Amino acid sequence: MFPPHLVTLAVTVLNEARARGLRIATAESCTGGLISALLTEIPGSSDVVERGFVTYSNDAKIEAIGVSEALIAAHGAVSEPVARAMAEGTIRHARAELAVAVTGIAGPGGGTADKPVGLVHIAATRESGQTLQEEHHFGDIGRSQVRLQTVEAALRLLLKLF
Repeated sequence: MFPPHLVTLAVTVLNEARARGLRIATAESCTGGLISALLTEIPGSSDVVERGFVTYSNDAKIEAIGVSEALIAAHGAVSEPVARAMAEGTIRHARAELAVAVTGIAGPGGGTADKPVGLVHIAATRESGQTLQEEHHFGDIGRSQVRLQTVEAALRLLLKLF
């Protein structure tokens, strides 16, 4: 279902988390659950993957993981502050020690001059409070490719928390 290099990356993430006794939760907007799907593609992942939130709409971000409506209004759903709030909210609403969150514009439409198609914000956090964030500009490379590139970048960001 997923390209072999992504499966290998997912196995690495799961093994690193397993070795440290850490569980992972996800909050996904533009990927619509692909990160969780990839992680759970791996047999035995249930000891690491705690849960996944698909928070595609603004209401879902607010209701499921506690992102502030005012924060979304001030910065837009596709922004560094919202990605951070998504990751941190996921930690508060899950029984996991690690969380990763993604929000972006996969296209083909929906982009603006300030927030073009292919813009994605990713945040990963530890229960201890350390949060990492990255902004990616994948470009207008097609919806599927933006989503797959986002999955890869999210897993690589998670690895930086180990």
